[in-house]
Amino acid sequence: MASVSENEETNKGSMWELDQSLDQPMDEEAGRIRNMYKEKKSSVILVTRLAFQSLGIVFGDLGTSPLYVFYNTFPHGIDDPEDVIGALSLIIYTLTLIPLLKYVLIVLRANDNGQGGTFALYSLLCRHAKVHTIPNQHRTDEQLTTYSRHTFEENSLAAKVKRWLESHRYKKNALLILVLVGTCMAIGDGILTPVISVLSASGGIKVNHPKLSNDVVVLVAVVILIGLFSMQHLGTDRVGWLFAPVVLLWFLFIGSIGALNIWKYDSSVLRAFNPVYIFRYFRRGKRDSWISLGGIFLSITGTEALFADLSHFPVLAIQIAFTTIVFPCLLLAYIGQAAYLVGNRDHVSDAFYRAIPDSIYWPMFIVATAAAIIASQATISATFSIIKQALALGCFPKVKVVHTSKKFLGHIYIPDINWVLMIACIAVTVGFKNQSQIGNAYGTAVVIVMVVTTFLMIPIMLLVWRSHWLLVCIFTALSLLVELPYLSAVLFKIGQGGWVPLVIAATFLIIMYVWHYGTVKQYEFETHSKVSMAWILGLGPSLSLVRVPGIGFVYTELARGVPRIFSHFITNLPAIHSVVVFVCIKYLPVYTVPTEERFLVKRIGLKNFRMFRCVARYGYKDLHKKDDDFEKMLFDSLSLFVRLESMMEGYTDSEYSLPTQQTGMSLTDLTTMENSNERPLSSNVDISYASSYDLIHPAQSQGSSLLRSSDQTNGATDDELAFLNKCKEAGVVHILGNTIVRARRESTLIKRIAIDYIYALLRKICRDDSVIFNLPHESLLNVGHIVYI
Repeated sequence: MASVSENEETNKGSMWELDQSLDQPMDEEAGRIRNMYKEKKSSVILVTRLAFQSLGIVFGDLGTSPLYVFYNTFPHGIDDPEDVIGALSLIIYTLTLIPLLKYVLIVLRANDNGQGGTFALYSLLCRHAKVHTIPNQHRTDEQLTTYSRHTFEENSLAAKVKRWLESHRYKKNALLILVLVGTCMAIGDGILTPVISVLSASGGIKVNHPKLSNDVVVLVAVVILIGLFSMQHLGTDRVGWLFAPVVLLWFLFIGSIGALNIWKYDSSVLRAFNPVYIFRYFRRGKRDSWISLGGIFLSITGTEALFADLSHFPVLAIQIAFTTIVFPCLLLAYIGQAAYLVGNRDHVSDAFYRAIPDSIYWPMFIVATAAAIIASQATISATFSIIKQALALGCFPKVKVVHTSKKFLGHIYIPDINWVLMIACIAVTVGFKNQSQIGNAYGTAVVIVMVVTTFLMIPIMLLVWRSHWLLVCIFTALSLLVELPYLSAVLFKIGQGGWVPLVIAATFLIIMYVWHYGTVKQYEFETHSKVSMAWILGLGPSLSLVRVPGIGFVYTELARGVPRIFSHFITNLPAIHSVVVFVCIKYLPVYTVPTEERFLVKRIGLKNFRMFRCVARYGYKDLHKKDDDFEKMLFDSLSLFVRLESMMEGYTDSEYSLPTQQTGMSLTDLTTMENSNERPLSSNVDISYASSYDLIHPAQSQGSSLLRSSDQTNGATDDELAFLNKCKEAGVVHILGNTIVRARRESTLIKRIAIDYIYALLRKICRDDSVIFNLPHESLLNVGHIVYI
């Protein structure tokens, strides 16, 4: 019995070795194409141009906050002029600590090669620690030019944090949920920003027409919102050129009017730069002052868009625009409003418009309305970028993504999300009609995004930047010292509109988490049920199948192994194409995969099997354009592999000659080849053996034999390439798995609802890979199978 068991273990080990020999990782192929890509640097003129454009895309939201901050801070009026000074002091230091110091100087540096947002931070962490919950990454992916990461010393703090994050699955899930919460709140921000900005600007009509019905204001806001979302298909580049001059004019207007009001009304408000007035403000008002923080916080709403919109503009462009124009003009605007309010406390509900000189009121109203429309663009663009990142990392259903610029890869438009945002914006506008309640909801969404960003920056600073723990503590303490009081203040107002972003975020969180959970479980099922190479070899030299002329591309989630749908297909129909290519489309936690490094091709099994594997790798910024011929790219990659394979074999045979011995193919030979990093090419091959001194001596052979060997190699390559072209002319078929995912009978009720209803519905309405990659409809073949998870 013991000997039988021992033999079984030996056979099992042999089968595993056989699998490894015939279906090896693509380390060699990845190494050949490494460092073929270099990132282009932006010129000074281009950075200046992008800094100007960023005004229209990034800063509109932050720039229009003066429209509604003081009204939401004092919704019941101002009792003491000193309260205005205290609120102004809070605004000044909040603007300095959060947008300027935290985001512009620190958080923007935590970008993933120019990509911002919570998912960009998550992708950075996934590269520096094994926290990605979809285990489809391989060491060959780390050889990408854009796959930058650091190594750590064994006993360093970064290494300890890395081991702590990787130690348990619940820590990875907790990190993912934190990222999803921040993402969902950012999407809620994308709904609420257009509402409050447009409604606040439309309210200016009532200043000169106080008897005008509020329903008219709401109607005007709805019309503006419809027009705004209808323009999104034009793209960020065109919209940026259209909006940037208006926003620049807006900032110059509010800065100039603010400076005029300081000189005209009360220059003593400049004492608000003394932080002692913050302390006096809280001591005087206590609970009311604390709750008013929700209104003061609106002065920095739109700051989170600075980071999320990095995919549209470089860091330097945003830093230049903020420090030279946005920050000084905002300070002047708030100080000027405070100077006006000190002597006109009854006008707090419309202080912005009341403080405008009569001679420029209507021009300013037009600019304010235009700026409010533009303000919405910042969070709409950020929402598109965030959802594109989530989609690529397996956390959002597949939706159509349109690339709107030939010059900039990050300029995108998502039609489905655009119309969902528009409907939600109209619903909130019509449902509330109250600027104060919408402001409460808006503040809740933004402050949660900021707190999530602060917590994600902790592992970023430790693992990616390798900062000293003391600096990490200082950054975290200062950030939370400002953000937690604001969070507590907005939570007081959940019943007054603050529940809206929570409902929006909860809806998107359920969608994203269920989709990600179903994707992970389906991948795990595919991994565990893949077909071994031993089973393929058991079919015989020609796979015991009828080989039909043509090429069959079999799509699978697996980067190694033969997918289950292939065995299911040939079991029911014992025929397959003359050339079979297993195509794995894989998304990596990098912002882009250069075209030169996108495709990896490897031969599977023996050469006469004519089976290959092609891994197509994409980053979360990469898009599949309509004019891309994915089928042609696959075939070109296959042909290139055959040529490179021949060149490598020809180089080895001609440069060095080793004593050879004719043998038959055996399991021992395969194992020997695996250990020596060689690959079997046919059922009977020449296996080379050499002593140590043979390895360093050039071949002592005649030039004619070298030429003859080279001619033979070229002839074999030409024959195989001709065969591939002949198969292509015979026809190409794309074989996709039509997977139906079901929960097991013993699953809990929550799991059955999540998988059988929510996940099934999402799969039904999302786009297929055939549509995303523009595969010819007449060449598709779906193989149906059911997966129980």
